[in-house]
Order: sequence, then C-alpha cells, then structure tokens
Amino acid sequence: MRNGDQRRGVRASALWGSGKRGGDSRSNALWGSGKRRTALLATLALVVLVPLGASASPSKADGPTAFVTPSLLSSAQSNATGAFNVIVQGKGGNQAAKAIADVLGADKKAYKAFRSIDGVAVQLSGAQLLALASDRHITAITPDARVRLSAASASVDSKEKWPYVTGVDKYNGAPAATIAIIDSGIDATRPEFAGRILANVNLSTLPGNSPGDGRGHGTFVAGIAAGKLAGKDGAAPTAKLVSIDVMDDQGMARTSDVIAAADWILANKAQYGIKVANFSLHSSVANSFMYDPLDKAVEKLWFNGVVVVAASGNYGYADRPSGVPYAPGNDPFVITVGASDTGKSVSTNDDTSAPWSAWGYTLDGFAKPDVSAPGRYMVGPVPVTATLYSERPDHIVDTGYMELSGTSFAAPIVSGIAALILGSNPTLTPDQVKGALLLGAKPLPRAADMSEGAGEVNAGKSIQLKNPPAANKALNKFLVSDPVSGSLVFDAASWASAAKTDASWASASWSDASWSSASWASASWASASWASASWASASWDSSASASASWSDLSLASASWADNAEGETADVDGGAIDPLELDAVLNGTLDP
Repeated sequence: MRNGDQRRGVRASALWGSGKRGGDSRSNALWGSGKRRTALLATLALVVLVPLGASASPSKADGPTAFVTPSLLSSAQSNATGAFNVIVQGKGGNQAAKAIADVLGADKKAYKAFRSIDGVAVQLSGAQLLALASDRHITAITPDARVRLSAASASVDSKEKWPYVTGVDKYNGAPAATIAIIDSGIDATRPEFAGRILANVNLSTLPGNSPGDGRGHGTFVAGIAAGKLAGKDGAAPTAKLVSIDVMDDQGMARTSDVIAAADWILANKAQYGIKVANFSLHSSVANSFMYDPLDKAVEKLWFNGVVVVAASGNYGYADRPSGVPYAPGNDPFVITVGASDTGKSVSTNDDTSAPWSAWGYTLDGFAKPDVSAPGRYMVGPVPVTATLYSERPDHIVDTGYMELSGTSFAAPIVSGIAALILGSNPTLTPDQVKGALLLGAKPLPRAADMSEGAGEVNAGKSIQLKNPPAANKALNKFLVSDPVSGSLVFDAASWASAAKTDASWASASWSDASWSSASWASASWASASWASASWASASWDSSASASASWSDLSLASASWADNAEGETADVDGGAIDPLELDAVLNGTLDP
C-alpha cells in the first residue's frame, strides 16, 4: 500500500523523489532523498567496481581494460577456441570497427557496424575476445543476447475500461505524431491500420521469421497504440505507424537486431516523421546502463529527438520489488512503463499494480517504472495465422482478437499518449514529454510505493501542459559532444564519479528544471492528494542486486513475457460496466 501522510504540496515520484514543489529543497531527481547515500554507494560499488574487477585483473599488466560481462569473460578464458556472438563497443569515432578489422582483417562481411553507437556485432573466438578486451580503444564487450517480448483498442463505444481510465477517449480525433513499433512486425492487411503504415521493415536475422507478423505480438501492440476501427480504437488512432520487425515467430530477437532498429530510425526519422519509438521487449542479460549497448542505442534516439517508451517487464512479484535490471527499461533517460490493473470499475480509485509487473531499482540505483498504464485483460488484434493465436485459443475473444496481459500492452498506451502530446505541441523535447507524463500521472493509493512510478497516466492533464519541465534535467549535465560525430553522448564515467562523491547531487539546480514556473494549477496539483513515497523507509536491501537473484530473472530459463500473456483468461476482466459507460458518455462520471 502507498504509505505516508496525505500531504498537499508534496510530490512523490519514482523519478523525482519527494520534496516541496518549486523549491531547491526537492530531493534528487533520480535518486530520492540524500538519506540514501550509504545504500547508493554500496550499489555503485557493486555495479561499477565488481564488473570492472571481474574483467580486469590489476596483477596482470596485459589484463582486460574494457568492461566484459563477467559470465562472458569467464567463458572466454576457459574456451579460447570457442565461438562467441558479442557486441563490441569503442570509445567513439568508429574505433570498435577499426579494432575488429585489426583482429579479423579487411572482411567487413564478418561483422555488423552500428550507427546509433560506436559498436560492432561480431562472432569472436575466446582468444580474440580477450585480445580485444585489452585494446585501449574498446570500452565494453557484452553478449549479443536474445531479447524477449515483454500484450486495447477502444473508442467511445468500446466496452473496455482503459480508454476512459487513461482519458484517451476524449482525444479520438486529435492529431498525433508518428510511432515506430519495434516488435514482431505489424499485419498491414488489418483494417485497423488501413493507409497508415508508412514503412514495414524486417531487420530480424533469426531464422523462422514469417512475413508480416508471424508472432502476433507487434500487431496487438500497434492496435493499442494507434488502431482505428469502430469500437476498437487505440490510444492515438490518427497516428501513422512504422513497423520494424526484429522478432522471429517465437517472439525472440538478437540484441544486435534491436540496435539495428535504432540505427534505422536514426537514418529515417526525418523522412517518416518518427517522434515516438515503442519497445515492448527487454534484454535477457542484466546490465548497468553504462555498458549495455541497447541502452546506448536508445539514448542516441532520445538525444536526437525521439521519445523512447519501454515496457518494464513481466517478471515482477505481487508482494515485493523485483528490480528492473534489463535494457532498455533500465535506462534512466527513457520512459519505462509498468502495468496497472483497472479493477472492477472505471474509477481509478480501485486500480492497483498488476501482480507480475516489474518494479524497483535498476542495477545503477534508478527507480523504475516511471509511470504505469492499464496492462491487464487487454483486448487487441492478432493475425489468425500468428503463433500467439494458435498457442492461446482460450484467449481468443472474437475472430482475429485476443485478450492478453503484460507490460508490453501498457507501454503502447503511453506511446500513444506521447504521440498525442507531440501532436498538440510538436516542439516539445523528449525530456519535456516525459515531464508532462509524470506531471499528469495520478498516484494509485492501493498500489505499493514505487510500483507505479509517478502513477497511472492521464492523457488530458499531460496534453494540456504547454511548457512541462525537462524530467531528465539532473542527468543532462553529464551529456557531452562526441569528438568525432559531434552528437550528444552520456558521459558515464563522470556520472559515476559524481554519484559516488555526492549521491544526493546537492548541486543539481531544480530551479533550472523549471519547477517554479511549472503550471501546477493546470496539472490540478492543488486538488490532488499526493502521498509520501516514504523514501526513508523504503527497503533498498530488498531490491539491491546483492540480494536479488538476477539469474532467477534470466529469460534463458523462463519466458516472463509469456507468463503475463498466458495469465488465465477473463473475458470481462477489462470490460466497463454498461451503466458506468453511460455515465462517462453523459459527462456525469469522470474516472
């Protein structure tokens, strides 16, 4: 339950911490209060020092100098001739490709270089991997790991609750920015998307990937984000879509293929007007955002004007935090979305966290998710030829429609609202869109502290904010220009040094974050009763990676996406009561 006094004038947020509005006394934007310094230093020591210690032996002058995922390093050391599919990252200026060329020769077909990061996907022997780990131009070597999918389309005559709970029903015809769906593809033959799919790109390198959407997950996600069909509209039914297929028919992808999707968006965002990118997926390897190549790729999108929305994952617990250790949802810049359960009524008063929705701290100590959206008992379109459709016949509610659950299906609601925000105010930056979503969100009193981030999204309040603050202001001080490309990159080393020195970031300028000028009245802060996030009493130990069993969360051994998608069907679980629907449409009930 959300504990603490109900105090007007106090804002609690997974991103901003707690503190008085508009003043410099606000707790740190990303860490909560300064009281957490001891625990934070322990987290930094674990995340920053242990991996480096594991990948670099100070007793050996020729030991690795780059970060290497510990399990990967151990395997390479014990198997010099073994083959390892990895992503090698350089220090900028295409240094990764140059280092790989030195090892493999001039055959560029042997590796795949990226645009969004200074990185290369390549297969190396154990000996080659260890040699590159000692190259001073290389910063990190991580597995090219598998990525798994993390599952309502409705308009004003819909029987589903979520459009009314989130307020998108009032913006059915509003302008919206283009959304890229990075997933298993979109079935372009569906009437929900007629004439609005601008591009359909297949970047999957795995075998067993059917044309269109062989899994069905991407079509469902797209339907929630921007489907348009009488009675089955998505969050932003006027938005155009770009489909980027990175998944095979079993819902699997390589990390390198997802990074390639980020590359494609960077190269084509101007042509197609892409302003929002939805990632209803996550990596299978827990990592610090400072080293994970997928995190770096989505950050590149963010710094280049694309709002990135990511699902938190479906490996959560009903009674305690799970942590959020997987990219891209672990990245502090992007908008990470948890799933809420809309309860029995259209009112948000009985809403709470979905029991499997992941929440807690990342390996770097950031609280996630940022916001939540309905994600339980969702109804959406799925091709009848898709594997998801044949595997779950008990979840079919009508021909070509299924009821599914998951953070995968909460994220596209937020992507749709982000597209509506940009349709109304196209000059906003990704940081400001994130700020608008956080300011507009409504805390859920029945949910555990932090499990819903700032709260459940509210389209109306977020869209109405004309000059929302930049939510990532405290982190932006660590952005620097790449000396070769000139583009913005995150200086992880400087951030880590600052965080270890002063975990509360006392020098962060909250006045610069425009708190004092934020339009609190328009966000209805005066009438909202914000509960304290109880930072001082929150249990860091329960979410620290020292005590959490990250191996238990590995997607190599469990399909967390399918756990939520396979939840027992409840045909009426997301349906709105007919009397409540009449009241909403008549304007006598405001959720």
